[in-house]
Amino acid sequence: MSRRKLSLPWAVCLIALLALLVGCQRGPVSVDVHPATISDPLGAKVIFLAGPDSHLPGAHEHKAGAELLSSALRQRQPTFETINIYGGWPADETVFEGADALVMYCDGGESHLISDHLETFDRLLTEGTGIVALHYCVEVPKNSPSSESMLNAIGGYFETWWSVNPHWKAHYKDLPNHPITQQIQPFSLLDEWYFNMRFLDRGVTPILQAIAPASTMERGNGPHRGNDVTRRNVAKGVPQVTAWAYERPAGGRGFGYTGGHFHANWENANARELVLNAIEWVTITP
Repeated sequence: MSRRKLSLPWAVCLIALLALLVGCQRGPVSVDVHPATISDPLGAKVIFLAGPDSHLPGAHEHKAGAELLSSALRQRQPTFETINIYGGWPADETVFEGADALVMYCDGGESHLISDHLETFDRLLTEGTGIVALHYCVEVPKNSPSSESMLNAIGGYFETWWSVNPHWKAHYKDLPNHPITQQIQPFSLLDEWYFNMRFLDRGVTPILQAIAPASTMERGNGPHRGNDVTRRNVAKGVPQVTAWAYERPAGGRGFGYTGGHFHANWENANARELVLNAIEWVTITP
């Protein structure tokens, strides 16, 4: 019996459906506590808040990425306790008590984890908790209470119809003199590097900057694809900020990193160690 070949449109639909099913998988929120291996009253408590994995394997692996970073952090800082939350916002918010830093690795936009919990999130900012936002997590709804909180937390965010999210190989040739860049060498990496962030006017220090190639503007205009202002800046060769540090005026620090789409990129020592440096920087404040 002959078998009909699957037409391209049907194949595309099935792939899209599979991606949707993977992205829609939701389970109970889990909380894993990893005590410090060396007891020290001056140690720190760092919370890794990972949203559900939302792409096919290899991308947006929030749980695996958070576990990799938290394990590496404990090796570097044995007096640090890390708490890994996976799957969503925890029902028992006492887990945030005494947190020195919150590292968020989750989907953003309309489904961002902080949007329904801004009272708690804003309280953490008031308490001086350091905030790190990785990849899609830097996007919150435009001109919303969530965007105001994110600006207060890390000094910038992905704003639809202004910021863009192309895949491109960024060449980071010059790094600023900053605690986050210590021992980091210039590097190149293909990722979904967002750029043209909406930044506050003061307090933001660019950490990673690269000139985006013309290929990043090959897509038409759209809420994530491009706009006339970004096109002009790319054509002029204006360096684009893809990671930044922020000193909050009222106390506390923030860090935004737009890479992290591909899980394999955490194997790049410079990218991984830079993010670990940033977690330490927002955690250990003067």
